[in-house]
Amino acid sequence: MRKAKILIIEDEKDIIELVQYNLEREGYAVVSVNHGEEAVNIAKRTVPDLIVLDLMLPGVDGLEICRILKQDAKTINIPIIMLTAKSEEADVVVGLQMGADDYVTKPFSPKVLLARIKAHLRRRSAKQVSDEVRTIGDLRIDMPRHKVTYQGKAIELTMIEFKILEFLSRHPGRVFTRDQIMDKVWSEGKFIVDRAVDVHVRGLRKKLKEAADLVETVRGVGYCFKELEEVHD
Repeated sequence: MRKAKILIIEDEKDIIELVQYNLEREGYAVVSVNHGEEAVNIAKRTVPDLIVLDLMLPGVDGLEICRILKQDAKTINIPIIMLTAKSEEADVVVGLQMGADDYVTKPFSPKVLLARIKAHLRRRSAKQVSDEVRTIGDLRIDMPRHKVTYQGKAIELTMIEFKILEFLSRHPGRVFTRDQIMDKVWSEGKFIVDRAVDVHVRGLRKKLKEAADLVETVRGVGYCFKELEEVHD
């Protein structure tokens, strides 16, 4: 069974050692980094299951790291737990508004932090399972089988069209730029011009027919999936 991977972004050595010791004792794989710019690169490269993020860091601070990661298609769904001082209450509010999932105030109990981490990993695991088959109105997207149906009728999509639909539908209401969509959908190292996204979206909409308006264009920005109530089987 794969170990959940936790990234600790913290510049205080004692705190890193304390958190890392307790996490590794529970069987987690842990990576730690003490500088903001390096942290962003590692998070994008390794895509951990959860991030423990200190707000006060050298270089890029914790709020900026949170903003960058929550705007990146590769890291948007990673739960982030902020480590904060009581005097940073205003920053906590900003961090939560940026997409951070939780916070723990220093000094903290390792048991409390561990409990929060386990809770967020459970939620993420449950969400991933429920996301395998998504039903939005009359549209049904079967992720493992790469099948899409509308009103019970199969829709034949290319691999790229399916990946675009899958990605956008996982984040209803959130707008993504063409670059973000390219980063998520196309293989690394493959040269793609941003207008290729437009071509594939047009093809996707044509095949979706009556459901075409689920994929919305946000002029000057990119695309988003219309926010509708999802039906759970």
